[in-house]
Amino acid sequence: MNKTIISVGVATLIVAAAATSAFAYQGDSTKRGPNYTPERHAAMTAAITSGNYDAWKNLTVAGTRVSTVITKDNFPKFVEMWKLEQAGKTAEAKVIRQQLGLGVGAGMHTGRGQGQGMGRGVHRSL
Repeated sequence: MNKTIISVGVATLIVAAAATSAFAYQGDSTKRGPNYTPERHAAMTAAITSGNYDAWKNLTVAGTRVSTVITKDNFPKFVEMWKLEQAGKTAEAKVIRQQLGLGVGAGMHTGRGQGQGMGRGVHRSL
């Protein structure tokens, strides 16, 4: 009985830790996400600051919201948004984020369905 309770407790902690790390980014480029490494961060920063879409795309995790929304055509706008965020100009960056169709942080999703999904479906954060 005690082993079962301990096992359930450990499993709960593992799930809670995984959920917390999975939502660390939440549409804020100033936060570290679950795929963060210093090397990847440096490469991603270099790709964005130089405007190198192909390098950025190769570093982006496939299947994430940002990987499906950002294209070669709107990448310059994404770079502008990123630079504004880095400069602390979050209000200006938020406007661009919404224009691009990206989330604007935890609990504030700006999908293009205008609320007609009635809560059904899956939302994928950046």
